[in-house]
Amino acid sequence: MQKTKYDDGFHSYLVNGAAIVGEPGIPLLMDLKNTQIPRDIVPFEKAKSQTDKRKYVHFYMHDKDFSDVLTSTTKYLDLLKQFDGVITPDCSLLIGQSKCLQQTNTYFNRAVGYYFQKNGIPVIPNIRWSDESSFEYCFLGVPKRSIVSVSTHGCIRSNEQKRMFKAGLKEMIKILEPTDVLVHGHMPECVFAEFQNDVKFHRYKSQFERTHEKEGA
Repeated sequence: MQKTKYDDGFHSYLVNGAAIVGEPGIPLLMDLKNTQIPRDIVPFEKAKSQTDKRKYVHFYMHDKDFSDVLTSTTKYLDLLKQFDGVITPDCSLLIGQSKCLQQTNTYFNRAVGYYFQKNGIPVIPNIRWSDESSFEYCFLGVPKRSIVSVSTHGCIRSNEQKRMFKAGLKEMIKILEPTDVLVHGHMPECVFAEFQNDVKFHRYKSQFERTHEKEGA
């Protein structure tokens, strides 16, 4: 009798043993308390060439540049274990994008993070939202009162984008009550000033900023 082939498009091995939360079924990251405020962060695309491993690896780049990490996660374990830790993949959530795709991207953010945790890698959750409609699921799967990370790069160009980012930041702080928030990119006063007494922010320059600083040196 011929065996039926099962196409595991969601790579269920990533979430073996994970608690699943919310109506969309988002994996819950473990509350391990084994992370720290990064000395620095480095983009995944530069991890192989990096000699200083006392950094956290991040995925604040175009989705296509880290898509293989979502589908062939295991082959990157040895590389990422060399670093202090990892910030979970920044899978895009865009205004106007279908709800099911935004939920899927939230799923993979947590699923890959959980798999890294199970394999001994310290993990800081990256939080990404689109508009208010995403608030019902975009914070799922993240332990309260932990270190989290966000990116403003490319997300706060217009006044409307600033308003939306601020609204998401406010909701994130309310729901997750993070102890610290890493910020990849600029921190304009109009977005962040209101929350300075609620949480500790730690800003890291984007790769775009760092590249242009070198060019202008």
